[in-house]
Amino acid sequence: MEFEGAVHGQYEVNFTKKTIVKATGCVPEPHILTLSNLDLLSGRFPVTYFYFYGKPLVANFTSIVDSLIISLAKTLCHFYPFAGRIVQNQSTSEPEIICDNTGALVVEAHANIALQELNFYNLNQSLEGKLVSINHDFPLQIQVTCYTCGGISITFTFDHALGDASAFGKFLVTWSEIATSKDISCLPDHRRYLRARVPPTYDPWVDQSFVSCTLEDIINMPSTNISLKRLYHIDVSSINRLQRLACTDGSKRTKIEAFSAYVWKVMVRAIDDSHQHCKMGWLIDGRTRMCKDQNSMLNYIGNVLSLAFGEASMVQLKQGSLTDVAKIVHDAISRVTNQAHFLDLIDWIECHRPGLMLSKVVLGRAGPALVVSSGRRFPVAEIDFGFGTPVLGTVCSTIERIGVGYINQRPSARGDGSWTVSAILWPELAAALESDSDRVFQPMTANHLPF
Repeated sequence: MEFEGAVHGQYEVNFTKKTIVKATGCVPEPHILTLSNLDLLSGRFPVTYFYFYGKPLVANFTSIVDSLIISLAKTLCHFYPFAGRIVQNQSTSEPEIICDNTGALVVEAHANIALQELNFYNLNQSLEGKLVSINHDFPLQIQVTCYTCGGISITFTFDHALGDASAFGKFLVTWSEIATSKDISCLPDHRRYLRARVPPTYDPWVDQSFVSCTLEDIINMPSTNISLKRLYHIDVSSINRLQRLACTDGSKRTKIEAFSAYVWKVMVRAIDDSHQHCKMGWLIDGRTRMCKDQNSMLNYIGNVLSLAFGEASMVQLKQGSLTDVAKIVHDAISRVTNQAHFLDLIDWIECHRPGLMLSKVVLGRAGPALVVSSGRRFPVAEIDFGFGTPVLGTVCSTIERIGVGYINQRPSARGDGSWTVSAILWPELAAALESDSDRVFQPMTANHLPF
């Protein structure tokens, strides 16, 4: 079937075919998968990962798509909820996954531009309506796009109710392993067993940080100026230098703690003087914190995320050294990297059901804030479907209304320790980061990619 061409900005994308891919092989009988408490904290946001590949040495676009569809069908046997439907339970108003093998949606497209000519920096211009297809009937959608140079991009859009970055990374690695005839390294656990204690109990801090909300609250959150979607290259030399500066007092700080401290200090320049404090948050994966055996949840498919938040005065951030601010970062993250935090959060959600839950900061109710997500272990170079390794892999968002800025870090496909950072920012923060004399944030160009 032919679909209309879509002209957006500086290049055109023709959508040429749509295919619904169902799991092939042994799948469970149709059933309902009830979400866990932490799944209700996801907000139902769509999450998109995009990967770019240079021109394959062998095979053409048609044969590549055909092989992707065959290996996807096999992968969905292992990740069968990803081929289901997500509907709202009329009694509880909570989403649930109907595991009935409805299928995933694969969209084929052709762009009238060479891959190297894409604007990798301005994601508002490059992606939306072109490389990211959104059809809310399918919780998993894939768009495969061919470029005039023979290069290929693949975008994967997941409904957040399916899982978090760890779950999606397991899915992508499993798919690439099946596509290249390797033994799969993950036996996914779909049980969603994270339930509340009896009786549920929690520390009052949770009430200060999280709030019950509806899908309408999320869709209609107050309009903000956080709309710039950008992609940056962070050189390994900058990362190492920031870490050295954060450890001048003899303390040990991680690279993401040092990087966060730097961003937080720059952020002060982009906030109105009427604010006396500002916040920074960090997404925390609870898989290694929920159980004594840190490996017992590694293959858990679902959401096991919480948010750590730190708050500091403008004076602290302006006058403090990078070492001082890195200590604030470290202390804030340490408060939630434990089992007690996640058990409290699960119980708090239980006491506020039915409905969805979100951080007050994410809903834009706590003043200026920026959330940092570390994807240090998220697969990039590993995602090889049999036609080469990617030159770029990162995350983006199609969310139009957002109450907080985001910075998402992923390893660079260069494999030298550099980072790819995607960001959703307000204009003043983007300007401050890009104009800083340290030049940590370099607008992404094709020259940063290993073509």
